[in-house]
Amino acid sequence: MKTSPIFVLAFLVSALLVAVISQTPVEAADEWCVADRQASKEKLEAALNWACGQMNDICLNLQQNQPCYLPNTLEDHASYAFNGYYQKFKSQGAVCDFGGIAKITNVDPSYGSCKYDIGMA
Repeated sequence: MKTSPIFVLAFLVSALLVAVISQTPVEAADEWCVADRQASKEKLEAALNWACGQMNDICLNLQQNQPCYLPNTLEDHASYAFNGYYQKFKSQGAVCDFGGIAKITNVDPSYGSCKYDIGMA
């Protein structure tokens, strides 16, 4: 039995329509800005100080007895500050770079009572 070209064309068009109609819209993935753990201590410290100096509220949770103070490591504090700055200013063109020592992650870095902001802008 030979299949007609019109039947094949109709089948392909139907399959294409089903594929297009059944697709759900893709939502933007959540993203956080974190420090690259391979960065030098000097670069992390300078970028942390810069980020915290941009707005007083970015680093408030990093103070002693605040939810993100522990673990008290340069990398963790830098990640929190980088993310705070990035979330606050990305709508104004800020990028997650900090001199090449930060990167985007789609994994929420929040832990315990320390919640990393998302979409502050």
